[in-house]
Amino acid sequence: MPSNKSVSDAPIFQFTNCRILRSHQLQREDLWVREGKILNPEKLFFDEKGSADIQLDCKDSIIAPGFIDVQINGGFGVDFSLAADDVQSGISLVSQKILSHGVTSFCPTLVTSPPSVYHKVLPQISVRNGGPHGAGILGAHLEGPFISKEKKGAHSEHYLSTFESGAFQDLLATYRHLDCVRIVTLAPEMKRSSEVIQELTRRGICVSLGHSVANLSQAEEAVRHGATFITHLFNAMLPFHHRDPGIVGLLTSDQIPARRRVFYGMISDGIHTNPAALRIAHRAHPKGLVLVTDAIAGMGLAPGRHTLGQQVIEVDGLNTYIAGEHSIRSLVTFSPHLGPCVF
Repeated sequence: MPSNKSVSDAPIFQFTNCRILRSHQLQREDLWVREGKILNPEKLFFDEKGSADIQLDCKDSIIAPGFIDVQINGGFGVDFSLAADDVQSGISLVSQKILSHGVTSFCPTLVTSPPSVYHKVLPQISVRNGGPHGAGILGAHLEGPFISKEKKGAHSEHYLSTFESGAFQDLLATYRHLDCVRIVTLAPEMKRSSEVIQELTRRGICVSLGHSVANLSQAEEAVRHGATFITHLFNAMLPFHHRDPGIVGLLTSDQIPARRRVFYGMISDGIHTNPAALRIAHRAHPKGLVLVTDAIAGMGLAPGRHTLGQQVIEVDGLNTYIAGEHSIRSLVTFSPHLGPCVF
């Protein structure tokens, strides 16, 4: 078939021997791409009289959109919350290795840490595009220290903070650098959190609600002030109750401002959230679901002891605990691996 490049001189790639997710099923068919855009093969053949310039044998692999992980604490021995001398090298290592898991961009996430860690680490995080060298860096996700003591999870209680008279100035004193920050997780029930949410939103930083004992009214107020995300839904928050569903209630709340959508992250490894709970959330608010790994430094390594910021974490099979505390209360809401998407 002769090639007609009247539409574009860019090469046409044909991916063969592949499986594509279409209509909720994996189907075997070729994929045609030009300049990063998927082509309609009928229009390509009949309208353009086009053919492939380059054929790539996928060897029965699945072709799917790249996974964007907005909550990943580290991996392969790298802990983003440790003030290493060369943070960029650690981020680059994780960036390169997670490509094989289908992750094409991510937010390096820092758990609750002393101010000195933020002051040292954040200036070394820079936003960059992904490519063969590794997944793209979208900006930092700061999970804490402005969170609830009751729902701190594996965060170090010693470094938890509150908003005092300075409110946003307290946040600035803690983080110091906000240029690379894209997401901040905080507990909306904290005093003066509303003005902090408003200022972060004004600066283009996404505010996520999590590690919190907030009731639904407090969560709704936070959304009215600009919050648009929920950190690992169901984990580290009040459980759903029919009289007051708490933060979980945002999925079906009728108090969300017009033209605003609340998104929610979920750890879908089948351990941190039961698949039935995942399906309930998805059916209640399908357009808001964002799958996250919340992976830790032990991801990709053998079971044993690793770090999560200021805490020592023990990976025991598929479970991860604060070291020395093998009880359900010490179960860490952080996956040691890139878990499967369980629906």
